[in-house]
Amino acid sequence: MSVRASGGRSFNLMLSAMASAFLLSQAYRTFPGVTAGQIAAEFNLSQKQVGEFAALFHLAFALMQVAVGVSLDRYGSRRTLTCFFSLTIVGALVAASATSFTMLMAGQALIGFGCAPGLLASLVFIGRHLPPEKLSAMSGLIMSIGSIGTLMTATPLAWLVEHYSWRAGFVSLGMLSALSVASCLLLVEKDPDNPAARGESIIGSFRNLAAVVFQKQAAAILLLAGVIYAVQMSVRALWLAPLFMERFGYSLVAAGNVVLMMSVAMIFGPAIFGRLDPGPRRRRLMIRALGLLLAALIAALGLTPASAPMLAMALCLLLALEGGFGVLQYSDCRDSYPPEEQGRALSALTMAMFLGVAVVQWLSSIVAGWAALAGLDSLTAAYLFLAALCVTGVVAFTVLPQPPRLRELAAGK
Repeated sequence: MSVRASGGRSFNLMLSAMASAFLLSQAYRTFPGVTAGQIAAEFNLSQKQVGEFAALFHLAFALMQVAVGVSLDRYGSRRTLTCFFSLTIVGALVAASATSFTMLMAGQALIGFGCAPGLLASLVFIGRHLPPEKLSAMSGLIMSIGSIGTLMTATPLAWLVEHYSWRAGFVSLGMLSALSVASCLLLVEKDPDNPAARGESIIGSFRNLAAVVFQKQAAAILLLAGVIYAVQMSVRALWLAPLFMERFGYSLVAAGNVVLMMSVAMIFGPAIFGRLDPGPRRRRLMIRALGLLLAALIAALGLTPASAPMLAMALCLLLALEGGFGVLQYSDCRDSYPPEEQGRALSALTMAMFLGVAVVQWLSSIVAGWAALAGLDSLTAAYLFLAALCVTGVVAFTVLPQPPRLRELAAGK
């Protein structure tokens, strides 16, 4: 597809520049998985502190979503993305030069703030340049491009960290961030101003979000959103490499290869389940079944004996593919609200997902620490805790109030 924007620049070229920021945000998000060991050793960190370090990105990311939404409406994708994403350059340099855990956390927070508009800026950009019938396909393409960022934190950055240091990894990502910001400034046309949006304050945006969040059906949607994505990211970014290194004796690069395999599989999962979407009538039943299957796979991975690394790899592959059913949650959320509320509902869903990651990574680290103090296997404890959270989320999704609008849509099918 070759599209020309109003100023004559190639749409594909502009979108590639913007999508590079989302790609790098995925790399930053999963980077703690390959640096946790070295960082913990250098700063003498507990498992709880390692979890706090990994979770801080997601907490900072989630807290900035409302401000990002206001900025996108007022100033457009280009200015929002370049201003926010510039913070990742500063954050990466602060983290790379950290002399204390506090300084490292400050850098991680700046990175999380900076990555906040990575996906939304691209989605808003295509929404203003493409007809509605092309949005779904292009949105899927952007998410696939972003998933490539998770591949960077597998073997390539694992090799860099193992042969140099975790600081070299942050420096490399900071340099790539600078290149991404420069490409957006040079290649992407400025979006037209939207004076109508300037009247909405951040407080007003919070009020609008609250109106969606406090509807009866929101609890089930947001609780499941805060669990499913969180446990997947906790496995991928925090607990997978330690499992293969400590239980199966893999090197950091070898463990990175497993993470790479899982990351590749994660690219295809959303596309598969997007095509398998059964519609409003049976979608929720499918989500419940897949949520329980996810819990079973995570528990099985945590219980895999040291003599069966190939079984663990097979479980990782299944986990990565099956986890793609999160795309059904977006469809469920969108169909649960009328058109005029869908944007705010999806924003709330995104916030719940990333706040969930921050909380779940922190809690899983606490559970692992308690297990170690009790003389139990800390990795098994962490995985079983994540599996239990999955089951809890599915139960909440089942018993809490259901959206009336879904019944109306199902009746029309």
